[in-house]
Amino acid sequence: MRKTFTVLALFFIGAIFAQETGTIAGKLLDKESNNQPLPFANVIVGGTAKGASTDFDGLYEITGVPVGTYTLLFSFTGYQTVEIPNVVVEADKVAVVDATMGATAAALEEVVIKVVTNREREEALLLEQKQAVQIKESIGAEQLSKQGVSDAAAATAKIAGVNKVEGSGDIFIRGLGDRYLSTTMNGLPVPSEDVERKNIDLGLFSANIIQNIGVSKTYSSLFYGDQASGNVDIVSKEYSGNGELTIGISGGVNTNVIDGDTWNNFRSTQNTNNTTLGFYSSNLNTETALTQESWNPETSNTPANFGVSVTAGEKVELFGNNLSVFFTGSYSKSNQQRIGEFKEYRANFVNDTIPDAERFTSTTNTTGLLNLAYRIGSNTKLKFNSLFINKGEDQLNEFGRGGRAGIFEETPVADNASQFVRDQLFRQTTLFINQLFGDHSITEKDEIDWGIGYNVVNADEPNRIRNELNIYGENDIRFGNTGGFQQRKSSQEIKDKEINGFLKYNRVITNSEFYSAKFDIGVNYRKKERDFESRFNGLALSRSSVGLSINSLDNLDEGLNFQNVDNGTFIPRDQNDTYEALLEEQAGFLNFDIRIKKLVANLGIRYEEDQLDVPFFDVANFSGSNNSIFNEYTNVLPSMSLKYEVNEKHNIRLAASQTFTLPEFKEIAPFEYVSPTGRVTRGNPNLKPSTNYNYDLKWEFFPTSKELISLTGFYKKIEDPINLAQTRGAAGVFSYFNTAEKADIYGVELEGRVNLIEIEDKANLNLNVNVTRMWHSQDLKGEDRDAGQFEEFRYKNKTESGLQGASDWIVNGSLSYSNQKEKEFIATLTGNYASDRIFALGSPDDVANKETLYNEEIIENGFVTMDLILSKQINDKLKVKLTARNLLNPKIKQTQLIAQEDQAGIRFDSNNNPVNEVEETILSYKKGSAISLSLNYTF
Repeated sequence: MRKTFTVLALFFIGAIFAQETGTIAGKLLDKESNNQPLPFANVIVGGTAKGASTDFDGLYEITGVPVGTYTLLFSFTGYQTVEIPNVVVEADKVAVVDATMGATAAALEEVVIKVVTNREREEALLLEQKQAVQIKESIGAEQLSKQGVSDAAAATAKIAGVNKVEGSGDIFIRGLGDRYLSTTMNGLPVPSEDVERKNIDLGLFSANIIQNIGVSKTYSSLFYGDQASGNVDIVSKEYSGNGELTIGISGGVNTNVIDGDTWNNFRSTQNTNNTTLGFYSSNLNTETALTQESWNPETSNTPANFGVSVTAGEKVELFGNNLSVFFTGSYSKSNQQRIGEFKEYRANFVNDTIPDAERFTSTTNTTGLLNLAYRIGSNTKLKFNSLFINKGEDQLNEFGRGGRAGIFEETPVADNASQFVRDQLFRQTTLFINQLFGDHSITEKDEIDWGIGYNVVNADEPNRIRNELNIYGENDIRFGNTGGFQQRKSSQEIKDKEINGFLKYNRVITNSEFYSAKFDIGVNYRKKERDFESRFNGLALSRSSVGLSINSLDNLDEGLNFQNVDNGTFIPRDQNDTYEALLEEQAGFLNFDIRIKKLVANLGIRYEEDQLDVPFFDVANFSGSNNSIFNEYTNVLPSMSLKYEVNEKHNIRLAASQTFTLPEFKEIAPFEYVSPTGRVTRGNPNLKPSTNYNYDLKWEFFPTSKELISLTGFYKKIEDPINLAQTRGAAGVFSYFNTAEKADIYGVELEGRVNLIEIEDKANLNLNVNVTRMWHSQDLKGEDRDAGQFEEFRYKNKTESGLQGASDWIVNGSLSYSNQKEKEFIATLTGNYASDRIFALGSPDDVANKETLYNEEIIENGFVTMDLILSKQINDKLKVKLTARNLLNPKIKQTQLIAQEDQAGIRFDSNNNPVNEVEETILSYKKGSAISLSLNYTF
């Protein structure tokens, strides 16, 4: 088989060995100049040829130091030489040694030695960014703690050009969303937990398991080619070098929850009776639950937020070698309530109006991470990661309780009735990621690295309960009767299994002061399989029972019960939808790193074969005779990154690459998913992949080891871009299309990390700001049946549009203060802004009258969010943190331009533009502010 070479290569690990190294870094101060930085001093690692000189800021770094214990020597003309013994260098760690020199010998207490994980500190990540050839930005555990970040999704939103959509939780990089980016953990792909997404919800990764998060905005041949905006890599935590045990607790509230009577009447779904700590268990399937389980929601009191966590690590000796063990686990529960409005328009006429759309949400998250690192002598390192995540989300949606909602499909206005919809949705996502890595060396110039991953995802909606009713009076509630599933209990199961891996050989060709060269050659393999099943079980009123009335919205069991099914009042209905899907990727890559004095080049080429199949599907809404989809794609992907080191503080970078974007399972499988508000999203079997051409030019300035100023210009050309759009027809379905021949994106990013005030051991005030401005457009396709183009996206004289999901402006910022004391106090204020973006493209409702009968694009309005984090180290063991998120509590809105009618109907001018067009709010709500207090105690 054509993939045999890949599978064999992944398991060719043998008995190969690797040498482990670490880094010594720190700051040297001048005792004779009131502890100002001392530049141009020599720093030597005793017994080796390793050394460095301090820079203008007194900083130094010595990399590639073999694991061991050393004496560090500081020397400077006219000053006493300082010798610091017992400096322990550990693999992949930084031994931070800060010292003071003067005309007399420094006292030992003036020397500070600490060992930190290399990729958690802000300075280390900035140094990595400075030295890397590719354009990459990272945020580490140190910054996450200061900024009060709770999960990986919030963490990425702190990086330039990245923003998180509050409504959906999707991450956008340079205006490109879910389908255009890729997600990895420790360099290996991770599966999505949601049928609606290509990438996993980054909110599942709590901050306590994160060492750092890196966003690579330019492409390298080492990565899979299915990306355009970048790759998000979550690096999981490892043992940091000191035996540790930390326990944390937290508690808090959401301001919406404590407002009014919600605190004493917080509503939840019927599923809470079958749920323990986010794990659902019931002996009833949805068919038997129709008559053997209640249809009514539940209520609870004092819905406070809380969480507990534990972190432990230790190093032990096993068979004469060091085994590092690290574990962190956490459990949290949060509660939200929101109320807003929802409308749906078709061809400029309102279909649905819900002025009181209310949602109650309880979310539990259970996380456990185990990391094992085993060194065999000084030659080999094996690393194992096992991550378990279980997320349970209980969501109760109620629309129209106030008696003012109108749904188009239901009773006529003349009947003087309003509509009420209740949707009880519980989602349980269980994710199990297992990874094994090996780093080896054959000689000083030859290395082999490998990694294997096995992932399992179960994403279930075990018992979704939906009721649609008509309110005729206070005690006259009637069941909807326009469809067979208006009173239903449904389930949905997604089971994903994935195996992936890589094998990479690295060879140093030459390494001298002015010239160096090396290359990587390797293979990747990935196979992901999905089994999807959806079951609908409903109760439809018999013709003779239309008009059946009950007394209360909160006691639907009065009508929906075994007796009324048994006597024929309600007739059971059922419907099953299933599909199977397969993604198989295999690739070989060759990558060269070349340095000629100040110029560094990374040149790569990748050959990748991708198979994207839906071998079988059986869905009720698809009437075609062909119930399978098979696609195979072959791509040759070049990449280039150049870096010119102008001097110690300035870099200029240039990057160019070609990538592609595959449709995701949910985008090609023709299954219809109904949201709680009734919006229907359907896959499109005719989708084609996009081809992406990416170009970047960047200038970087590093004033100090903790500061950065950069300016980036970028351009992307996307052929056959994929967008979410409204479809023609009264059903109002959303689907995915290649809406244009091409799309163009131009952008500029400005980033600054500066210390506004820095007084050694007294105070530090730093500002992080990044601003992105983008210009984007696509030429919309028109119907051309001779060319096989059956969809029309041009309407109302519109032939161009922006790209779905792209904001013109993205601004992220944080202002942080530290008193720089042993009992440190930190205050951080963070803010984020993303301007308006297209949620879904528009379309004509009737091709023959597309200038006047159309659905305008739906816009997600921009808004500002702001968080405040205060933390205090009480003593060397106890830390207290107060966090206030979403302080401004902005209204989150979607809007749509609607042509207004007068006595003559909707009128248009000679250019077919509406005479009177207004912006209507079609979705709005406020999330509330979340206030929490946490305590962490380290034993």
